[in-house]
Amino acid sequence: MYQLYQKTITQSDGRTITIESGKLAKQADGSVVVKMGKTMILAAVCAAKEAKEDVDFMPLSVDYKEKFASAGRFPGGFLKREARPTDYEILIARLVDRALRPLFPEDYHADVFVTINLISADKDAPPHALAGLAASAALTLTDVPFGGPISEVRVARIDGQLVINPGIDELEKADIDIIIGATADNILMVEGEMKEVSETEMLEAIKFGHEEIKKHCKVQLELKKEMGIGPVREYHHEENDEDLRKKVRDTLYDKIYKIAKAHLPKHERTAAWDDLRDSFIEELGEDTEERVIKMVKRYFHDVEKEATRDLLLNESIRLDGRKTDEIRPIWCEVDYLPAAHGSAIFTRGETQSLTTVTLGTKLDEKIVDEVMNQGRARFLLHYNFPPFSTGDARPARGVSRREIGHGNLAHRALKQVMPDDADNPYVIRVVSDILESNGSSSMATVCAGTLALMDAGVKLKKPVSGIAMGLVMGKDKKYKILSDILGDEDHLGDMDFKVTGTKDGITACQMDIKVDGLPYEVLGEALEQAKEGRAYILEKMLETLSEPRPDYKPYVPRIQTLTIPKDMIGAVIGPGGKIIQEIQAETETIVTIEENDGVGFVEIAAPDQSSIEAALEIIRAIITVPEVGEVYKGKVVSIVAFGAFVEILPNKEGLLHISEISWERVNAVEDVLKEGQEIEVKLIEVDQKTGKLRLSRKALLPKPEGYKEENHDRRAPHDRRPPRGRDRGGDRRPPRKNYERH
Repeated sequence: MYQLYQKTITQSDGRTITIESGKLAKQADGSVVVKMGKTMILAAVCAAKEAKEDVDFMPLSVDYKEKFASAGRFPGGFLKREARPTDYEILIARLVDRALRPLFPEDYHADVFVTINLISADKDAPPHALAGLAASAALTLTDVPFGGPISEVRVARIDGQLVINPGIDELEKADIDIIIGATADNILMVEGEMKEVSETEMLEAIKFGHEEIKKHCKVQLELKKEMGIGPVREYHHEENDEDLRKKVRDTLYDKIYKIAKAHLPKHERTAAWDDLRDSFIEELGEDTEERVIKMVKRYFHDVEKEATRDLLLNESIRLDGRKTDEIRPIWCEVDYLPAAHGSAIFTRGETQSLTTVTLGTKLDEKIVDEVMNQGRARFLLHYNFPPFSTGDARPARGVSRREIGHGNLAHRALKQVMPDDADNPYVIRVVSDILESNGSSSMATVCAGTLALMDAGVKLKKPVSGIAMGLVMGKDKKYKILSDILGDEDHLGDMDFKVTGTKDGITACQMDIKVDGLPYEVLGEALEQAKEGRAYILEKMLETLSEPRPDYKPYVPRIQTLTIPKDMIGAVIGPGGKIIQEIQAETETIVTIEENDGVGFVEIAAPDQSSIEAALEIIRAIITVPEVGEVYKGKVVSIVAFGAFVEILPNKEGLLHISEISWERVNAVEDVLKEGQEIEVKLIEVDQKTGKLRLSRKALLPKPEGYKEENHDRRAPHDRRPPRGRDRGGDRRPPRKNYERH
């Protein structure tokens, strides 16, 4: 048996969310089922009692998994079962992770596993907006030291109205679509996309979502109290020596501060700090225990963070000597790769992206087969972050979650300005390879992606630039907002805020806030400073290439489309695809057909226009309806005793009767025509019942002078009427054969 605990949240739109515990997954440290409409999410938390040896970070793992059975569907593929996480599942897991991670104590290092499963799916109640709430509720109902509760909501603006957790179909009309993670007091995480909205409109959406989150947090605490969850567990995951901590600070603070103030390049600065730390360890003596060395390294990092922040707050001096709103030097180049369809290099300081664009046909579309989303994607963006970009000597092993997340942010940013399908026949793939990294490589991807797309001739609606902002806030609420942050400023700061947009508004954002009580006024100031930075970066980009090229590169495949009647699709494809395959082989093209809204859409791709024209000619001939009186150039495909069958259009043959070959009497068809011969014929009749075509050659020939009609029996054999049962020789006539082709 079980005891069920349950709480209900009423959203601002009247819909309800139910949180229940005590029924499922009771052996986990904490578990809940969150339900909204027909959508149900099961979240379970398990935490190790002790930390593993030598772990000095928070080993949090968040996994989000959608079960196909939740929507009554089978998984695709050969195995017919769920396999590795999809990009979408990874992105949702990252959204939850980013909101939870800052709320664990700095000295807590035990493994914590948060597993979130979609067990019932409803498009009117999208599960991704409930995953954060489910994870937080499961954590809140444990004795794990967690500084929550938190919740996440999706905010969209549809027809001018802000809406909480809208249905998937409604999002197509949204011009703001963001997910917000927060505690009752502080915003922790924001990510989403917008259609060129202002900074004020974005802040309004964040405030709207936070009000809803406050209700979620309150209900979680009420449920915790009702279930009688006790105090947090005791733990001891770090060994500390306060005297040693003080010694490290007193001895090294000024030296660390001096190195930070020297404006050294990234690797030189890191090397100088490492030498300083190693010298201190050497002075402790050769017999220094390993545990002491580990403590020194931890305390040194703390002093490094303190000195860097003090330098910025007290003297407004950044590690590389820039002003707080100053952008690093930028240089760009396009058309760098001669064989790529489009390419660009974007370099800002010590961050560099080499981005390529590839233009493909309909066959290159990505097939999307997810639990809640099926379809095809015509715009793809992939982000690669190899170890050498930061000087790391290690192998690259697959695509990391970080790479998927950064690529998704850049995809959101550029998606808003991609041309409509009517203006772009291509499937587009953008690939950003990060060659150097010292802060904001995802924003370099946005900038390089814009330039590469314009270099490829893609007619972007507007160019997009992006910038990464930072924030350092002191204990006395003194703060500094930083434009174009370095990697160290991201690591040592209190906010990482990336924003992209055109000259007219924001297209995407990603924000992680690590400080309590950040006022909306400061956030608004950061947005305005980001706007100025974006404008400066965009100006530098447009100095290299100001607009899309007027035409595609010579080696880009040419694509042309046409529409055909729905009932002609089968004729173009042919039995088993025979006709369309013959067209492709004969013209060296790629031909694809799909039906939409009762119309057939044909796409023809080829390296040159002449091949496309050849394929178009064949397809137009196939869909042409033969008209009586028209003259056609056809090919003799077969000869029979009473005439010849002539193909006047692809897959359309007519009978040229022996009497219609010439004005003169023809004793044998072979005397005049041969198979494969091309001749001109006139369509003189279409049988309304059978659709059979009657052709004439002699109608196109001049009638001989003095020609007299002869009354010869020129009918086909099956039209003659010999004596019943006997042929002319008196013997029984063989069975009649139907020589006429259907």
